[in-house]
Amino acid sequence: MKRKDKFVEGEIYHVFNKSISGYAILRNLDNAQRFLNTFEYYNSSLNLKSYSQSIRTTKFEYKNIIYPLHNTLCKILAYCIMPDHYHFLLKIIKDGSFSKFIGDVENSFTRYFNIKFDRKGPLWQNSFKAVEIRSNEQLLHVSRYIHLNPTTSRLVERPEDWIFSSYKDFITDKKLLNDFMKEISINDITDYKKFVENNIEYQRDLKRIKKFLFE
Repeated sequence: MKRKDKFVEGEIYHVFNKSISGYAILRNLDNAQRFLNTFEYYNSSLNLKSYSQSIRTTKFEYKNIIYPLHNTLCKILAYCIMPDHYHFLLKIIKDGSFSKFIGDVENSFTRYFNIKFDRKGPLWQNSFKAVEIRSNEQLLHVSRYIHLNPTTSRLVERPEDWIFSSYKDFITDKKLLNDFMKEISINDITDYKKFVENNIEYQRDLKRIKKFLFE
């Protein structure tokens, strides 16, 4: 008997997973884009074929997963694709299928990666993790944490310079916060940018302290 999906329609979750041994499976730009393509493809109740089957006959054109589409299984409120892991802030639109959706994305990318690099075996550390968002304050802090991942790891100096993240869209498109992201209480670009970027050094310090304590 299949386990019932524990995720609740209308609720928001921080969803993340990491590669085995911190292997930089998403460092390559083509790999990261393939992961986003796969995510956007499976985030639809209309796509019944596997992604690999579909692109054999139909060209898939990636749009931008941060902008809502019809018939999606979840709404993306923020995301960041890092070299060895990913973060999504997701609102469940269709219940009962979320675990399968994320599983399809990860499994599809694993097959692609293994064929491309002639390897076998799992690619992800374990099953994805999901933390339920229970307050507006938590939602804001998680969105900031996600968007600051590239600067915390010192991959870039400014969070908007990391291309596989929703942050640049947040601070350049007024409609995103005003019209599409009603769940996020800061709806002004300048205010959100200040909220996020004022925490860059603090988040770096936390990572440095954690490394010092546990290594």
